[in-house]
Amino acid sequence: MSGPRHPKDERREEALRTLDRIQADSETIGGSTFVRMAERAKSHMSAGDKDDDDRIEVWGTRIGRSLGLVFAIGLAIYLVVTYLL
Repeated sequence: MSGPRHPKDERREEALRTLDRIQADSETIGGSTFVRMAERAKSHMSAGDKDDDDRIEVWGTRIGRSLGLVFAIGLAIYLVVTYLL
């Protein structure tokens, strides 16, 4: 029979269990979140939410979203150059 446990040993074991749980949760949440974001971005930019029968609508949506992305990047560059440099 072992003697009485030291209170610091109990706190150490509890801290290790908590760290293990946090590590498992962060891997699950972080990994799946980034995967979901990438899948949604791919679907969004390729007009996955539009009707495939109307090819003009699909291509118009793709062009519009691509131009919007180019405009947003250009605006960010313009703002950096204008106000930070």
